[in-house]
Amino acid sequence: MFVSASIGIALSYAGGSPEDLLSNADTAMYSAKANGKGRFEFFDEAMRERTVNRFEIETGLRKAIDERRLVLHYQPIISTVDERICGFEALVRWNHPERGMIPPGEFIPIAEESDLIILLGRWVLRESCRQMAEWHRRFSSVPPLTVNVNVSSRQLCDSHLLEDVEAALTESGLDPAFLALEVTESSIMGNAEQTLGTLDRLRAMNVRLEIDDFGTGYSSLSYLQRLPFDTLKIDRSFVRDLSAGSDSLDITKAIVEMAHSLRLEVIAEGVETEDQLCQLRELGCNYVQGFLFSKPIPSEAAPSLYPKTREYGLLSAESAPLAVCELG
Repeated sequence: MFVSASIGIALSYAGGSPEDLLSNADTAMYSAKANGKGRFEFFDEAMRERTVNRFEIETGLRKAIDERRLVLHYQPIISTVDERICGFEALVRWNHPERGMIPPGEFIPIAEESDLIILLGRWVLRESCRQMAEWHRRFSSVPPLTVNVNVSSRQLCDSHLLEDVEAALTESGLDPAFLALEVTESSIMGNAEQTLGTLDRLRAMNVRLEIDDFGTGYSSLSYLQRLPFDTLKIDRSFVRDLSAGSDSLDITKAIVEMAHSLRLEVIAEGVETEDQLCQLRELGCNYVQGFLFSKPIPSEAAPSLYPKTREYGLLSAESAPLAVCELG
């Protein structure tokens, strides 16, 4: 038997009680575990500030979910053929009463380490399906718009995920074919066999499945051909470095060709320049999203953005990029 330990060390200071000392050592121990386990950490005041901030975010987020202070913004997904919007990715924001709009990078990682990500994910599913069903009634398009929703590794392991998806679709009346769930490579490989069963059942519901941030995780080709995905998303880190003769260009080309050989469509994230768009179009990438077209926008901005792009395409529409940036 091999045993390792994570150790937190706190030094006494003038005026500190034994309870404070134990609390500080406990905080340092959890920091050691978070930084890789099997190590030790000394307590310092910055550590205390991080702990307090984490506690405040976790407590505030739980209250925000209960009081419905969360909002969804939507980033358009664009066809490379005609530059028309074919769907939106739903991205959650926290409308804090004192701090204003808090970006997801500040609270999603904390939510993922607790049960809050389950509650948060359930709300995002229901709200994004409700919004897309409403847009289907307002906008006539062929094919209809899709909505992409991110699913975390904890949600994939949650026994109620299938019920949550079914409830969101039933309540909203949205056709399952127009809901796409995005999962990352790392979330799949954490428990591949269990995940495969969950994904198969979701696919049997006719929900679309997308593998997100491809190329940054395990990239297990043996699992990729077994998993029931419809679409593969190329990570923005490859798109950012696209240029003639670069390694990223060669890797992106290989990913697109491999995806198409597996009968998967391809979306490229983080497109910010027309040169990147041209490169991706030449490589045969099906869809793109990024600041070149639009930042994530509030739901109320979509009704004015979407009809204009159906006639002209997003970049061709007069003043469209400027208008979209202002909305975001």
